Amino acid sequence: MRRTDREVKDVDEMIGIMKRCDVCRLALNDGGYPYILPLNFGLKAQDGKVTLYFHGAEKGKKYELLAKDSRASFEMDCSHRLVSSEENGQCTMEYESVIGKGKVEIVSEEEKMEALTILTDHYHETHFEFDTRAVPKTAVMKLVVEEMTGKRRVKGEH
Repeated sequence: MRRTDREVKDVDEMIGIMKRCDVCRLALNDGGYPYILPLNFGLKAQDGKVTLYFHGAEKGKKYELLAKDSRASFEMDCSHRLVSSEENGQCTMEYESVIGKGKVEIVSEEEKMEALTILTDHYHETHFEFDTRAVPKTAVMKLVVEEMTGKRRVKGEH
């Protein structure tokens, strides 16, 4: 990382950033060009290990690509705030972000309800009871994070 002064090294801080994000961009290998998807997600953090969960229809390009290569990179960012100074003609953006990588796999039917609960609870302040009728037609994926880095830009930094 070029700007080590902005690096977030603490895993718990990175998890905090991830919890504040509402979109995770997943990059898959598409034979030379990355295929990037903005996805809703949920996360499970246990003993410093992070697992991301995603859901979608049962078919589509992402599944075709994952069948060929399960490696993926991810990115999420939040806390955006434009900081401008009309006096000196400068502007910058505050942000927090986490990037990382891992392998994506389809979760088993036994894991699916827990994964969907983690995912839906990420977007609600209290537990959300979702309609389970769509579960059999929903594919759920997980990415066990192998490596991640965090970055933060706050006002006052150059």
